[in-house]
Amino acid sequence: MILPQPPAGGAAGDALAQLPVRTALPALREALDGPGTAVLCAPPGTGKTTLVPLELAGLTGEGPARRVLVAEPRRIAARAAARRMAWLLGEKVGERVGFTVRGERRAGPCTAVEVVTTGVLLQRLQRDPELAGVDVVMLDECHERHLDADTSAAFLLDVRETLRPELQLVAASATTDAEGWARLLGGDAGAAPVVEAPGVSHPVAVVWAPTDRPVRPAHGMRVDPALLTHVAGVVRRALREQSGDVLCFLPGVGEIGRVAGQLGGVDAEVLQVHGRAPAEVQDAVLSGGNGVRRVVLATSVAESSLTVPGVRVVVDSGLARVPRTDHARGLSALTTVRASQAAARQRAGRAGREAPGVVYRCWSEGEDGRLPRFPDPEIKVADLTAFALQAACWGDPHAAGLALLDAPPAGALAAAREVLSAIGAVDADGRATERGGRMARLGLHPRLARALLDGAQEVGVRRAAEVVALLSEEPPRAYGDDLAAAWRTARRGGDGYAARWRQEARRLASAVGGSGSGRVGTAGAEADGSGGAGSASVAGPADGRARNGPAAGSEGAGQGKGGGAVRGDDAVAGLVAALAFPERVARARGVGSYLMASGTGAELAGAGPGPGARAGDGSSLRDAEWLAVAVADRPVAAASARVRLAAVIDEETACAAARALYSSGEEVRWSGGDVVARRMTRLGAIELVSRPLTSPDPALLREAVVTGLRQEGPGLLRWSAGATSLRQRMAFLHRELGAPWPDVSDAALLEHAEKWLGVELGRARRRADLERVDAGQALARLLPWSTGDAARFDELAPERIEVPSGSRVRVDYGSEQPVLAVKLQELFGRQESPRVADGRVAVLVHLLSPAGRPVAVTADLGSFWSGGYRSVRAELRGRYPKHPWPEDPSTAEPTRHTTARLKRR
Repeated sequence: MILPQPPAGGAAGDALAQLPVRTALPALREALDGPGTAVLCAPPGTGKTTLVPLELAGLTGEGPARRVLVAEPRRIAARAAARRMAWLLGEKVGERVGFTVRGERRAGPCTAVEVVTTGVLLQRLQRDPELAGVDVVMLDECHERHLDADTSAAFLLDVRETLRPELQLVAASATTDAEGWARLLGGDAGAAPVVEAPGVSHPVAVVWAPTDRPVRPAHGMRVDPALLTHVAGVVRRALREQSGDVLCFLPGVGEIGRVAGQLGGVDAEVLQVHGRAPAEVQDAVLSGGNGVRRVVLATSVAESSLTVPGVRVVVDSGLARVPRTDHARGLSALTTVRASQAAARQRAGRAGREAPGVVYRCWSEGEDGRLPRFPDPEIKVADLTAFALQAACWGDPHAAGLALLDAPPAGALAAAREVLSAIGAVDADGRATERGGRMARLGLHPRLARALLDGAQEVGVRRAAEVVALLSEEPPRAYGDDLAAAWRTARRGGDGYAARWRQEARRLASAVGGSGSGRVGTAGAEADGSGGAGSASVAGPADGRARNGPAAGSEGAGQGKGGGAVRGDDAVAGLVAALAFPERVARARGVGSYLMASGTGAELAGAGPGPGARAGDGSSLRDAEWLAVAVADRPVAAASARVRLAAVIDEETACAAARALYSSGEEVRWSGGDVVARRMTRLGAIELVSRPLTSPDPALLREAVVTGLRQEGPGLLRWSAGATSLRQRMAFLHRELGAPWPDVSDAALLEHAEKWLGVELGRARRRADLERVDAGQALARLLPWSTGDAARFDELAPERIEVPSGSRVRVDYGSEQPVLAVKLQELFGRQESPRVADGRVAVLVHLLSPAGRPVAVTADLGSFWSGGYRSVRAELRGRYPKHPWPEDPSTAEPTRHTTARLKRR
């Protein structure tokens, strides 16, 4: 195809000539004409996103005509970049420059530069790996490390190596790990060339604007209202102190709305830019203010790939919203984190795109040095189910052959593959099934794809598509937490969300291939492989095991369980949500409190703090016995998840959708401090039916008793004084002599419980049986009888030692050194302290007064008689005159009696 190449002229042509990235173009062309790959590093405002694709396509009058595909991480950036390039050419979008995002395509046969989202690029690569007709692919803003972008890069490198070595690839970013990307793109041939463009010389001054007092750190989706009030105050300050428009970065739509509410009365137009904003609003913000001063409140979508005209001031809250997966609880959600230093630089650069600017940072200079340098790569922290399906459809189910900057975590990838297996998307070898390929083509998270395909068979294509469209982009908070009610609100709604929802529902109905919608999707629109905005909040396995859905290949999950009888909106919404998240079906365990099949607790959002407030107050779901939880998150330090969107279901629907979690059988275990034996029917962690077992399996019973003993420790048994003494003597010999004397510590006794408690364990059926076990009698079994050493036990560690008075005094082995506590007069005449363990260990003698109180401690009686005794005698002879206190105790007669009794004798 020969593409027309009229040079740009007029103001647009002047703008092209002034873009700083122009100086880097010769080196970029040389790199692409040579090895075919390059890393382009160009600061914000240099024209990286707009001029480079036009140049590479030959649309500025230089170079051959080529078709260029530009991949952007966000829809708003893709649309804005296409519009800007078309303006520079003096054309409308859809002619030589076009774009394709989920549900919308504006491109034609003469389109030479097409801007797409990375999700759309993945879909095209899966459908046409050769990318027929495409000469150059430019991955823009690769520093953001979105999972779709990393995956696209890996697939493109595979295509270059195996199918189209002539396909040229550019990784472009303002701030990135250039060396890492160069090694990745270069492969075995060596690092790809790194081309750097000079930055715009407009300086940006930094104003540190921390809060006056500490605020609570952000956690989950919650941001301290005090911080948002402070941000609004900083915006007002910036309007007073600076000129030009103000761009304020906030983590999410909710925070944008709250700050906008606090800016009432400012002498400026307050606008909101985020991924959910209508395209018309986004276009208006990016087209300039027509002389009216503006405050633009934006999420991270405004960090890169586009310029907001007129902005001279940036106010940065310092927060960002990113996906995180809680694998232990099966919850994937967006969470609020501190923005990285790289993101802060990107945001500040927005103030210097057109002229010198100022950035107000809502944190201190000291905090700045502690921020992470770069954001976490999404592949390290996000749910990998969609990635695993992409890899399986690509033919590399383990992702072992993919060229990735960071390898996916093994545990997260294994959990993702098990979810795919459970929903029938992959076979036993991890290869994509026909069903899995169909799911991948829907442009949804695999869970939602499963709900759409199986739900369509139960409730019809149109209604299944409408509910899944609600789940693919979480409805506004104003729609409430009841999924069915939100569905009805979307039907009636005339807001931007409702318009996008209707468009997505039409697309999904058309994609499934049914006629239930009565209408078809936008002609030519493509699916976005990312699953759309909000996909991060609807992903994630319950616990990493393959019990999160129906059996593999189950095309009609739920059939026979009410198929054809489902009619009402509530029932339809509940069934579809349960099909998407079977491990999140939940049963009430109190008002507003639920237990999900995954084992995680869940609470309905309450009315807020205050006297008498309870979980679920203000929610229409609070009286439901069963719920299908579609969206939930877990606040930091909270024991339960917080339900954000759910639908009412019944037990039959729960069991139909989550039948892979259904189990029935005998359960014998230690629970609540005793043995529990019952026949159980469960749906995951939810107990459906429980009946006591009168004759449990002896093996299971013994295992439960052993578990209880190990949990509670040897103290669960009956320890008499004699048993405790026996254990202390055995421990002493093990410590001093070693083998064959056994270790009788808690850990050792629990490890070998079945050896020394064999008979007693065999008889025990409950806690009370263990509490009756004579621990001393059982412990004696561990003495070394087989070697004959047990016969010397009383000799080596005597329970009592006879002293010169004739008394047999008990030895205490409970301390590091054996202790003999005896009245001082009973040891008269003895020169040496007693010794045990074949004479290796001297007994520590506690010498007692006639009243039994300690007066001295010694391990050397001879030394005591010749030294310390004199002071003891001087102190005590007057207090105890009836007892003998000889001047030479080493030769005196030992006695247990007073002086008077000695005389009578």
